[in-house]
Amino acid sequence: MEPRPAIVRDDLLARGMRRTTARTARVSSFDHSGGNEDAWVIQPGETAVLADLEGPGCITHLWFTQTCRRILGPGLIDPGQQGVAMLEIHNALGTNWEVMDPDYYRKIVLRIYWDDEEEPSVHAPLGDFFCVGQSIAGDFTSLPFTVSVKEEERNTFGGPAALNCYLPMPFQRRCRIEVENQNDVAYFQYFYVDYELYQEDLPDDTLYFHAHWRRQNPCDGWGPDIQVNSPEASVPNLDGADNYVILETEGAGNYIGCNLAVAHFQGSWWGEGDDMIFIDEDVWPPSLHGTGAEDYFGHAWGMQRTAHPMNGTIVHEADVPGYQNSYRFHLADPVRFERRIRVTIEHGHANHLADDWSSTAYWYQTLPSPRLRLPGVEDRLPSRPEWPERPATRAHDETRLTDDQRTQRARHRERFDQFRADREAWLERRAEDSRQRARRNVEYAADLRRRWLTGHTDASR
Repeated sequence: MEPRPAIVRDDLLARGMRRTTARTARVSSFDHSGGNEDAWVIQPGETAVLADLEGPGCITHLWFTQTCRRILGPGLIDPGQQGVAMLEIHNALGTNWEVMDPDYYRKIVLRIYWDDEEEPSVHAPLGDFFCVGQSIAGDFTSLPFTVSVKEEERNTFGGPAALNCYLPMPFQRRCRIEVENQNDVAYFQYFYVDYELYQEDLPDDTLYFHAHWRRQNPCDGWGPDIQVNSPEASVPNLDGADNYVILETEGAGNYIGCNLAVAHFQGSWWGEGDDMIFIDEDVWPPSLHGTGAEDYFGHAWGMQRTAHPMNGTIVHEADVPGYQNSYRFHLADPVRFERRIRVTIEHGHANHLADDWSSTAYWYQTLPSPRLRLPGVEDRLPSRPEWPERPATRAHDETRLTDDQRTQRARHRERFDQFRADREAWLERRAEDSRQRARRNVEYAADLRRRWLTGHTDASR
């Protein structure tokens, strides 16, 4: 009896033990001069191409970190002498006066295109793509995404964070990754785009990665003044027509999950809405009907402070009152569709609440990609609780100032004007260098591919 070949594992933990004909490579923001100015500067209104790659290949990992600072006053350090993106010096020391833009995660747009498609297959605010909902940086670990934040910045609007995505993103002919700065101030971007190149075409059954951000603010609730779980909220919902829509697309593919950010200021409970996923020609009830929002996200009796591989909490409502950011990934249990899919969830039981809901859906499907659109910047900005407005700064009555006070105020204005001019010159120098790096990165990637394919062909002779 002849021995049978061993059954070799082919899962995540076993990927490193199989010999594969592929070249591992990276495009990053590194300083091509060999210095330490590794961040790209992207000016307001500009779009930067982070990667433009020829296939066949597959994105294996994305790492991003970024910052966007607003300067409130002149610093004591010449901007031209800064080699890094920001000064991590507390404003209380009087050395600098700058603050993080709290909304910039929603003002930067990420787009990814596959195989020369005109429509992006990934279209989302950069923060929300990486599970930074409502521009609140929460620290969490899941299997496909991680976000790490320094303790003092955790759960803050615009907090600086390290963002990672490990979802594989195959492409046959081309991959283009870009970010657009839709803010009114410059933006700093560090990044890695790790990928593999293949010699053979992708299999015919390969699906392409997609991600899309949606928002409904507010949701169209019929009873936002009715408390959750009260008797009056208990009405039937037998079609799901008014549910919040996480994903709606046509084609064949697999839905692999989402993150959901809710801003709820009723002072009660945001959840209790059932998840309903309609597949292909589904009629009521849908193929997948759940029992409550917390249940869909793998929790129960409300949301817990947990971050598991496939489900969990990113920002918990007890830590940031009014906000809950959650995730559920269907990597082990993908939701498969052949013609279309509609992923929905009730906003409150039978859709009675009128909260601010936003989500990023992740899925793989056939090309061509659906038309994925985003609302404008103003319609993407995070919701805030209605705090009493701070009184406007009073105009200074120059006639009441002493000579010393007038002198110092004039000195401050003069120094701030000069500081801003110097900083703008520094930013533009860095931005032009970033534009050149973007062009050279395309050339580097093409040269790497050529050398690898030539070497691989020569070695096989």
